[in-house]
Amino acid sequence: MPARLREELGLKADDQLIAETTSEGLLLRPAVTLPIEKYSEARIQEFDESEAELAEWLKDR
Repeated sequence: MPARLREELGLKADDQLIAETTSEGLLLRPAVTLPIEKYSEARIQEFDESEAELAEWLKDR
């Protein structure tokens, strides 16, 4: 995309877009990307331990 057009639209050179074809031409929409975490076994164990602690705390209430 030409720099002038990106500037007019408020886009940066590294912004991600979704491109779709329509009956009127090409539609470009901003893409939303979110970081994800791939859980290791150690991280899953942390979750399990936290849930067990919470369950114990709730049981005492």
